[in-house]
Amino acid sequence: MDTATILKKVKKLEIKTRAIIKDLFAGDYHSAFKGKGMSFSEVREYSYGDDIRNIDWNVTARNNVPFVKVFEEERELTIMLLIDMSASNLFGTQNVLKKDLITEICAVLAFSALGNQDKVGAVFFTDRIEKYIPPKKGKQNVLKIIREMILFEPTGKKTDLNIGLHFLNNIQKKKAVCFIISDFMSPPFEKYLRLSGKKHDVIGLHIFDEREKELPDIGILKIINPETGKKQILDTTSSKVRLFFKNEFVHHTDQLEKIFSTVSMDLISLSTSDSYILKLHAFFKKRSKR
Repeated sequence: MDTATILKKVKKLEIKTRAIIKDLFAGDYHSAFKGKGMSFSEVREYSYGDDIRNIDWNVTARNNVPFVKVFEEERELTIMLLIDMSASNLFGTQNVLKKDLITEICAVLAFSALGNQDKVGAVFFTDRIEKYIPPKKGKQNVLKIIREMILFEPTGKKTDLNIGLHFLNNIQKKKAVCFIISDFMSPPFEKYLRLSGKKHDVIGLHIFDEREKELPDIGILKIINPETGKKQILDTTSSKVRLFFKNEFVHHTDQLEKIFSTVSMDLISLSTSDSYILKLHAFFKKRSKR
């Protein structure tokens, strides 16, 4: 892919995601995630109903009038995107690959962070750490993340979330809001997820395609596992075959929900055929009311 094509894709994605943020997420992202705490802002004269614990006794003594300290929330956050770059995300049957959906969602989250003056960084992982982009403020860093997602060709093919979470836990010392964007087709990872949750605010975004959820009746189908290279022939006319694949997806989803529920973390499932915008919007609004 030449430079002009990459820049065109990045610009198109920037325009689209900025419009989404402006129309739907206005204020919701800001209120969905808490800052680091409260910091002193100023003092003002005491008004009826003010908490007497906030009285500044030194200023009060100098002025012979009660003054109270005013605090404001420290809003600056660090947003970390833990992005699954494995080969299974090169699958898609709804006019979009899972990878394309992941890229667009990451762009929305990154530009939301930019609009809120937050730092944003990214970890690309497969069954190894593929790339680390340290969290920084500014548009150039956001564009770098998006450009790398479009251009980057990973070395590994398989998925191992333990590798990504372990790296995140070691590299990100301060508390961050961490989005895991993946199809979660990984070996068991609850241990490292739990460790991440002790330090960070972790949200899982489960990406899937409708044909992973349910096979259509289209006759004999040759498939290949993109992560292992294993080939398989399926008779999709068989109701037993279709039911088996459906049950596998239900089991996978149920296990994911159970894991995230056990560690008290949010999980959102997003399909390549549905509007992720409405689901993220609903999530932000729900979070802001906590």
